[in-house]
Amino acid sequence: MPRIEPIPWEDLTAGRRAEIETGMQSGAYTTQVPLQIFAYADHDHVPDDGDRHPQFPGSLLPGRLLEMLRIRSGQVNGCEPCMSSRKVDSITEADVACMVDPALREDLSERERLALLLVDLMATDHHGIGDDLVRDLASVFTTAEIVELGQFCGQMIGAHRFMHVLDVFGDGEPVIRYDPGQVGVSWAEAHAAAP
Repeated sequence: MPRIEPIPWEDLTAGRRAEIETGMQSGAYTTQVPLQIFAYADHDHVPDDGDRHPQFPGSLLPGRLLEMLRIRSGQVNGCEPCMSSRKVDSITEADVACMVDPALREDLSERERLALLLVDLMATDHHGIGDDLVRDLASVFTTAEIVELGQFCGQMIGAHRFMHVLDVFGDGEPVIRYDPGQVGVSWAEAHAAAP
């Protein structure tokens, strides 16, 4: 059984069930279990706590926490633009400078400390995440928040690794030069024989 029990089929929304059924029939999904877990984060409301991240206003998680995770993922994955930009006013340079070891930060909430530990482990040793960390997360996050937290960390880690690959602040010549014929087209479209 997964660490988070999947939502029973009959308790999923009709829309989520239809999405899963379509995906299973088409072969896009080989198992429905992850989707039954991801469904915990399905929501129509946003907390009315005044702490919304400008890039992720519909998140269940507060803006400060998302910004800390975004910046820490940038640090771990070498994404210079994300390490240096600030999108939430409550994040100070002192906050950013001390993210390297959240355990040493007495000013962090338990939610912040555990979320930063999660993003670090997901980026560097995802096999090191086990039952104990999931239990610890559940002591301060709802299941929906844990699912959203994991998905957010995964998205940030992937995006920041790709930004590092792009070497955005590099000073060498581009490997791929701008070509307007490459914008918004597939390989087949770009290389179609002229009539």
